[in-house]
Amino acid sequence: MSALAGKTAVITGSSRGVGAATAKLLAGQGANVVINYRQKAPRANKVVGEIEAAGGKAVAVGADLTESKDVDALMQTALDSFGSLDLLVLNASGGMEADLGEDYAMRLNRDAQSAALSAGLERLSPGGRVVFVTSHQAHFIDQVETMPEYEQVARSKRAGETALTERVGEMSEKGVSFVVVSGDMIEGTVTATLLNRARPGALEERREAAGKLYSVEEFAAEVAAMASAEVETGHVELVGGADDFLARTRR
Repeated sequence: MSALAGKTAVITGSSRGVGAATAKLLAGQGANVVINYRQKAPRANKVVGEIEAAGGKAVAVGADLTESKDVDALMQTALDSFGSLDLLVLNASGGMEADLGEDYAMRLNRDAQSAALSAGLERLSPGGRVVFVTSHQAHFIDQVETMPEYEQVARSKRAGETALTERVGEMSEKGVSFVVVSGDMIEGTVTATLLNRARPGALEERREAAGKLYSVEEFAAEVAAMASAEVETGHVELVGGADDFLARTRR
């Protein structure tokens, strides 16, 4: 029997891309899944429908992660719908949007992540886990430069990772473990598409440097695996392309 059978997971930013693919994988392992979206309810409901059609359990919750009342309601839905909260996957990120204000990247990628952790910790069961999803471009930003178009996002995501990592002791006191999953640019994601539009050839350049870029489904499989992997709290799982970044940190 899967370690996740009967457990409940909240996955932020899970109406599409890596979040949606991760949700389907976790549901396939028997987890109850809370799908989170900011605006696109039909897209989130479609993910729920696909999970239910495959025999899984899921609900969709609209929540703007930069609004504390929304975050609280999102976490509470896990308890109200399924009786527990056992896994919190912090997948939502952004900051390349032009219409949400200059400080949006930091509000979403740092402040909202910390707020989501606080709301989650009030409800997470002992033995629960928090998984933070990030990119190598963000994780290594203090050692390795990234494209100017992505730097603001990268620095805000790194700030979010640092803020969460500093709370590992607080999580441990509640019996909750913490894992970071960092990946290279992912084929087919919104961020990769926007970056390639802003800097034509960027995706091909990363593909050559890394040797291969993971697909959404391949990266989601790594995130899902870390939901129940036997690793120490604070573990950082580097997925695909990390050798290139690690080599550059040594120069």
